[in-house]
Amino acid sequence: MTTFDDENTLAPDEEWNEPAPQADVEAIAESEDEVIAALVDELAQAKRTADEANDRALRAQAELANFRRRKEREAEERVATANGRLLKELLPVVDDFDLAFAAIPAAAEGEANAWAKGFELILRKLQNVLDREGVTAIDATGVFDPNVHEAISVEPSDTVPSGHIIAEVRRGYRLHDKVLRPSYVRVAM
Repeated sequence: MTTFDDENTLAPDEEWNEPAPQADVEAIAESEDEVIAALVDELAQAKRTADEANDRALRAQAELANFRRRKEREAEERVATANGRLLKELLPVVDDFDLAFAAIPAAAEGEANAWAKGFELILRKLQNVLDREGVTAIDATGVFDPNVHEAISVEPSDTVPSGHIIAEVRRGYRLHDKVLRPSYVRVAM
């Protein structure tokens, strides 16, 4: 059995506090300041890292949104191009109807007139489809515009000023704001 002398024995509610030398107190204070400074630096570095990660995440979201918009725009352009090709293929049909109606004799009566009226209804339906899709005829009067007209001949004219359209040979069309097919025109010189 071990015995303790009275000097080294503590009462049950006492704590052992040995007075620290002054140099140790200053070292502890300095090490606490160093720990706090290190923690502050570590916190600042963690904040910079978090800010950089947040910035990268925001940039990635923006790039993804731009990518989606670009893909949607490209898909719309592909559809518009395909529609434009299809609509351009329908234009000769409209031209043929126009030529056929121009060739109907004025005195057509009876059954011939009924056929002509039926074909006029078909043409009107086709033109309504073109209108709904944004196809409009190009005006072929006034000054020649090389952006929407194609000159197939240049002729002298006493009645039309130079550089103006004499007559339209084939109607041109736009799809919204793009030229689907230019008007073929004769131009005065």
